[in-house]
Amino acid sequence: MVKEKKIRIGAAVSEFNYDITMMMLERAKEHANFLDAEITQVVKVPGVFDMGLAIKKLLERKDIDCVIALGAVIEGETEHDELVIQHAARKIADLSIEFSKPVGLGISGPGMTRLQAEERIERAKSAVEAVVKLHRRLKL
Repeated sequence: MVKEKKIRIGAAVSEFNYDITMMMLERAKEHANFLDAEITQVVKVPGVFDMGLAIKKLLERKDIDCVIALGAVIEGETEHDELVIQHAARKIADLSIEFSKPVGLGISGPGMTRLQAEERIERAKSAVEAVVKLHRRLKL
């Protein structure tokens, strides 16, 4: 029986709320290994709004099967958090379709407090789970 090669995942990770997002990245790496996949490339971006170009560059690579976007959009005094997450989610979905590769939305928010963001660190695993499942199902 031929062993399937590991799924190679790229990760775009926001530096904004760095302490939270780096813990998200660690959880994502652990879960990828559990699923017999591997995060092979990490691109750190200033913030969630800036992820589009990094995700596109990762998707262009032949050695990347899918991408996850990791970030935490914490509520401020304005509705800026809503604008950021709406823009990012739309761009991420568009890039996935454009490149025919799964892209996982591992961005928590909007409208959450810092404490809620910390409680949602484990959600990074859901983004990994989604891209691995979709990649495997699309190969059938």
